[in-house]
Amino acid sequence: MGLIRLRVRELASEKGWTMKEVSERSGIPYSTVKNYAQAPSLTTVDYTALQKLARVFDVMIDDVVEVLEE
Repeated sequence: MGLIRLRVRELASEKGWTMKEVSERSGIPYSTVKNYAQAPSLTTVDYTALQKLARVFDVMIDDVVEVLEE
C-alpha cells in the first residue's frame, strides 16, 4: 500500500499561516488539519479535504501530496 505525506505545514509556512488559519480558510476541522500536518505518513486521505487544501493554498493537488512509497 502506498504512503503519502501532506505538505500542509510547508505550504502554510510559505503563506505565513498557522494551522488554525488553514482550518478556518479551508473549512476543514482544526483537528484534521493538525493531524495532516503532523502525520509522518498516511495511507488514506479524504479527497474533498485535498481539494479544499489545494484551493486554499492556490496550488494543484499534486503540490499538496508527497508520495513516500508506492
